[in-house]
Amino acid sequence: MLALMTRGSLTWGVTTVDRPVRGRRAGAPLTADDWVRAGLELLAEEGPDALRLGRLCERLAVTKGSFYWHFTDISAYRATLADAWAARRDQQRRRFAAQRGTDPVERLQALMAELVRPEHWPLERAMRAWAMTDEAVADAVRSSDERLLAEIRRAFVDHGFDEEDAMLRACLLCNAGLGLLHQPHGGTVAPAPVRARVLDILMRR
Repeated sequence: MLALMTRGSLTWGVTTVDRPVRGRRAGAPLTADDWVRAGLELLAEEGPDALRLGRLCERLAVTKGSFYWHFTDISAYRATLADAWAARRDQQRRRFAAQRGTDPVERLQALMAELVRPEHWPLERAMRAWAMTDEAVADAVRSSDERLLAEIRRAFVDHGFDEEDAMLRACLLCNAGLGLLHQPHGGTVAPAPVRARVLDILMRR
């Protein structure tokens, strides 16, 4: 679950972004995906201000020429990072959507367990801080959130709520999870019984 946070409250942490670029085979040429993974790692660890070409080249131990082989400029690169993040979240959403037809309570329980995993938090906080200063990133975050919210709303509809009630409950569920990211040290994982209790309340008519 995601939150839009002020810079003063952010605490950057380390996250694993799929396959760490620094673990690539020595001497292997960098791909565009390598640059994207490095950017997402750096974003999660240090925040959006770290997304500078010199900092990226230092991290990957390469020259700027390697960067320009794949990207026209740093603006195009940053747009690619935002798209890559949105694509990763859409993978989660599609897995959730693929469960349509199963018990909606179980679907929501599984989704909640996935989204509160602490390893997601540093990158999620970083993306939302970045969205405060970059409209293209804000659009990517907003669109991704809307798609996820629509799937959550669908689960409540499948449970028997009308469209208005389903949207209200979906928003409440999302915002309950958002609070985890507002904790000064990244929050703590809500135990499964607590998550189940929250969901039980929202599923009542």
